[in-house]
Amino acid sequence: MRQFTDLPMTLLPMLFRANARNLLFSSFLIFHFTLSAQDIPYTRQILDTLCSPFTHGRGYVKKGDKIAANYIANEFKKFGLKAFEGNYFQQFDVSVNTFPSKIKMATDGKELMAGKDFLVHPNSKGIEGTFDISWLTAKEMNSPRRMQKFWDTDVSNNVIIIDREGVDERAKFFTDLIAKFGPDKSKAIIFIDTNKLTHAVSVSQSDFTIIQAKKSAIPAKTQKMTLKIEAEFIEKYTTQNIIGYVEGTEFPDSFIVFSAHYDHLGRLGTETYFPGANDNASGTAMLLNLANHYIKNSAKYSVAFMAFGAEELGLLGSKHYTENPLFPIGKIKFLINLDILGTGDEGITVVNAPEHPKQFKTMLKINDEKQYLVQIKKRGKSANSDHHHFSEKGVPAFFIYTRGGIKAYHDIYDRAETLPLTEFEDVFRLLKDFVEEF
Repeated sequence: MRQFTDLPMTLLPMLFRANARNLLFSSFLIFHFTLSAQDIPYTRQILDTLCSPFTHGRGYVKKGDKIAANYIANEFKKFGLKAFEGNYFQQFDVSVNTFPSKIKMATDGKELMAGKDFLVHPNSKGIEGTFDISWLTAKEMNSPRRMQKFWDTDVSNNVIIIDREGVDERAKFFTDLIAKFGPDKSKAIIFIDTNKLTHAVSVSQSDFTIIQAKKSAIPAKTQKMTLKIEAEFIEKYTTQNIIGYVEGTEFPDSFIVFSAHYDHLGRLGTETYFPGANDNASGTAMLLNLANHYIKNSAKYSVAFMAFGAEELGLLGSKHYTENPLFPIGKIKFLINLDILGTGDEGITVVNAPEHPKQFKTMLKINDEKQYLVQIKKRGKSANSDHHHFSEKGVPAFFIYTRGGIKAYHDIYDRAETLPLTEFEDVFRLLKDFVEEF
């Protein structure tokens, strides 16, 4: 089937309008021919849609979060999920630093690529100009005399490039000092190393610019740096959670909850966006597959499906929900948070397993009998995804993620087309069997 990403960009907005008949009809056809609740072709369609350039990395540039949210809400509507208070959306406000315009970084005339060669620190302010470079390498930082000379030199109109390779342990504090006092010392700081580029988003904007770059992208003798980085801090941006449910057959006032965050890192300039296939279009796809299953196979308990926004900003969507619940928090019998489910070569990890030994034992028993996954590993409490705020409120909860396989994470390489979905179907079956035990 032709994917949305294959269509002309001029047609894409029509597909994503909440009332667009073409989208509803196309999606109806997809579901009409779907053979199973966790159908991989349907999952691929979700991934291709959520990770396409049209959703802009599901961030806060060009309203990428809202495009993704409307898509998820349309799926909920097609399934026939009920909505609390007559609306799938739960809106809330966040502050966010964005980079919506041109991002340029060039060394001696050679332009580098955002995402591939460099990243701008997420709370950086904008900067524009061509600057002389002051280099700091192990040669300088391992020598107190040379470092004193650096501090005595006026480099206030320069960009400082810091290469920490070979820096002595005793000298590493210099890099911390430079990062701390950089705004008073230079125009910007660029850290170079051989590590992978890992991006993030920020709820604040500093008064300085910091860049992380690949060492291979900046020749050692580079003397000039051209930067054009436009940053826009949005103090009040309205985003949303998307929430629906299937009413239980015997205990409609008690809930099993499946959750997954749908947001990601958005754009870094006009040319670079972060697809976020594994993190967390994969968890969102599992959420939608489960919603489709339970609308056709009602459970004894009501089953709620919560797609959270602003997880990458600090678990803000789930925090807002727990402070403004749509039904009493105490009515949640168990919550299962789904984040990073695109692999599974080495099995899954269950966060909070030691906190709920009985439920973890049940999951192990199911897996031993059905041989779904090679391993289910337990992990203690961790504030690393949207289960956290529920756990803090006393809600029994697991956070499940897959292990092994591709390593792309918070970078431009976390793409739909390379996500293997190795154990996606088996994780679905395990979750379904686990809920049946309730």
